[in-house]
Amino acid sequence: MDLGVSMLKPAANNPATTPELTDALKASVTTKRAEVLALLKDAGAELGNITFANSYGAEDMVLTDIIMKGSLSIEIFSLDTGRLPAETYTLMAEVESNYNTKPVVFFPKHEAVEDYVRTKGINAFFESIELRKACCFMRKVEPLKRALNGKQAWITGMRAEQATSRASLPTREFDESNKLEKFNPLSSWSEQEVWAYIRMFDVPYNKLHDAFYPSIGCGPCTRSVAMGEDVRAGRWWWEDPNSKECGLHVKK
Repeated sequence: MDLGVSMLKPAANNPATTPELTDALKASVTTKRAEVLALLKDAGAELGNITFANSYGAEDMVLTDIIMKGSLSIEIFSLDTGRLPAETYTLMAEVESNYNTKPVVFFPKHEAVEDYVRTKGINAFFESIELRKACCFMRKVEPLKRALNGKQAWITGMRAEQATSRASLPTREFDESNKLEKFNPLSSWSEQEVWAYIRMFDVPYNKLHDAFYPSIGCGPCTRSVAMGEDVRAGRWWWEDPNSKECGLHVKK
């Protein structure tokens, strides 16, 4: 099993980051931006204490821009797993500077990480799905539960076309695992619309996207993809694509 960068040769340029800004595409993005802004304003009026999970992917940067420029009273937080790519930290600093904000950051409990590494190994997540999910739980799922504690709703940047496991993704749902409302405002957005928004509004983004990383997670568990591959093909690429999720969005 190749545990490094994808052996697949990418195309000469990346159309995801360079969509042609046609009048139709710009109109679609403008309309959908207004819909997302209205949805988030209504959610805030109805539920009050809402937080947004920003993992610094392209979709999350669109939502960050909408929230910040719309002056919405929505907390923005991130999960620092301890194994994020350097490019993600660079973007974190850029967001702080561009939007004059300090997002809340949650870290895994150090005791859990130390025990996992000592008993299982530094890269044990490659050895089995169980060990990979255990790593995801201590680095993502448990910190998320702390981040959502006391909240009435949370927001994600998930899109329906990202993966087969997200095909029927609603804009709003009840998160049974965390016992609160969950909003997926970009569910109906296409990848082209996401990148058109980033270009139209000059939104900072993770430079790994330019290196054919459409979906970015922890460094060891993310690789580049080739033209024609699924946008999440580079996440846990050694597992079944119909079920590979970290646990943050798995329904009971």
